[in-house]
Amino acid sequence: MTITIFLGSMLAAMALGVPIAFSLLLCGAALMWHMNMFDAQILAQNVMEGANSFPLLAVPFFMLAGEVMNAGGLSRRIVNFAMALVGHIKGGLGYVTIVAAVIMASLSGSAVADAAALTALLLPMMVAAGHDRARSAGLIASAGIIAPIIPPSIGFVIFGVAGGVSISKLFMAGIFPGLMLAASLWFTWWWLVRKELVMPPPRKNAQEVMAAFRDATWALVLPFIIVFGLKFGVFTPTEAAVVAAVYALFISVFVYKELNFKKLVPLFVSAATTCAVVMFLVAAAMVSAWLITVANLPAQVVALLQPLLDSPRLLMLAIMVLTMVVGTALDMTPTILLLTPVLMPVVKAAGIDPVYFGVLFIINNAIGLITPPVGTVLNAVAGVGKIGMDEVTKGVIPFMIAQFAIMFLMVAFPAIVMVPARWFY
Repeated sequence: MTITIFLGSMLAAMALGVPIAFSLLLCGAALMWHMNMFDAQILAQNVMEGANSFPLLAVPFFMLAGEVMNAGGLSRRIVNFAMALVGHIKGGLGYVTIVAAVIMASLSGSAVADAAALTALLLPMMVAAGHDRARSAGLIASAGIIAPIIPPSIGFVIFGVAGGVSISKLFMAGIFPGLMLAASLWFTWWWLVRKELVMPPPRKNAQEVMAAFRDATWALVLPFIIVFGLKFGVFTPTEAAVVAAVYALFISVFVYKELNFKKLVPLFVSAATTCAVVMFLVAAAMVSAWLITVANLPAQVVALLQPLLDSPRLLMLAIMVLTMVVGTALDMTPTILLLTPVLMPVVKAAGIDPVYFGVLFIINNAIGLITPPVGTVLNAVAGVGKIGMDEVTKGVIPFMIAQFAIMFLMVAFPAIVMVPARWFY
């Protein structure tokens, strides 16, 4: 009955058009009423405690870093460098998209920000070159979701806080799977464009490649600073977010000189607005998370999944399918906040490594960003690229299938994630 009240109240509120954060609060209030313990003060205290977390300070700084990176010329220089490297290959603009997405993912951690920047920079070029518009938009959208997987990742920060898992280990464990997702896009794009008659841009000579590399050097240094700083314990993930934001600001203002202090105000406002939405979601979800524990819902879920606890792979398969279904209706952040408190006890009871589970869980949620009908990244690409949502959805399908295939390959063979992760630790 408790599970029915929990899900029913939340889904009913969402069906009435109530914003997700307020739906979470209504869901929490309904659970408190059902358990005869409704108290507005407890509700308010849990909302306050939900946002009162030091690791969550990483979220606004990573968002600010993404905003500055796109406005300060770092993204454009990364695209130009990728163009110099692989633009001359058949279908080269697609490979430029993938390479640029991987590099940008290691700077911002925001799928929407990366996808929007790549759409603005590359979609007109791809269409002008003769590539199919829908397919190009689909590739950009699917490349954008690499951002929550390769560190730094806002998704890993939220999951780490919600599940009590080491954020540094999640960051390190996400590197190789993120590169595998990029490789799946590379192969899929090659397969789709192998018969196209689009002429690629001419090959850049060595001097031009070196010039593009020198121009992008300051942007390319940041991923190495973050990864090595985390690996050798120079700073925590929260401090890494501050390093990323300050570094991006310094390079944009004093080195590239594409931002001045007047232009910074809108960037700070935009990052603060986006961050406020995310943090309110986190705070509202804390009420539900606390009540989930009080109502002993994890024990009920463990009892329901008892037959699968002896088979970790089968259990992971069931969890991934469940997450896929939820991801079609909810955005990444609410999905993480709702499912993590329920699923973590099940994962631990089955003896599954929480870091391994976290990586696959975030990959699944990231792919959910390009899964219709919600598909936040699909909406971003459609809006920035001025292309119909139906076209983007059509174009993203083959790339989405390739990424899901990689995810289920990791379910079948956990060593694909954990062996490289232990090296990066």
